[in-house]
Amino acid sequence: MRRISLSITMKKKLPKSEQVFTLLVQVGRTKDDGLPSGSSGAGILCFTAAQTEDEAVHETVRLLKQADMNPLDVTGYGTEEEREAGGELLSDEERGLMAQARKENSVIVAQITAFFEHSQEKV
Repeated sequence: MRRISLSITMKKKLPKSEQVFTLLVQVGRTKDDGLPSGSSGAGILCFTAAQTEDEAVHETVRLLKQADMNPLDVTGYGTEEEREAGGELLSDEERGLMAQARKENSVIVAQITAFFEHSQEKV
């Protein structure tokens, strides 16, 4: 598992009433995606500031495409408040990244986990 923190600031400034949405984006391979050799794709955990979840998905997919990634599927896990209401315990690191996304009006890539097919080798 490769853990990184990357912030991409969006151009327009939006009202402070924005929420930060947690998104998990599954990506396939492209020539210049930077994923490890032999991987079949990756899961990318993002925290995205937006007024709606649809807007968060749109902005995140747009920025990942600009980074030569191939988004295939996006799963939304809701806002910080929605996740807590559902019983999730958020780490201080997650809270910090969400606060950063809100403050900067940005997409934060919190984690990239490369996917590998099952090995065909005999043990």
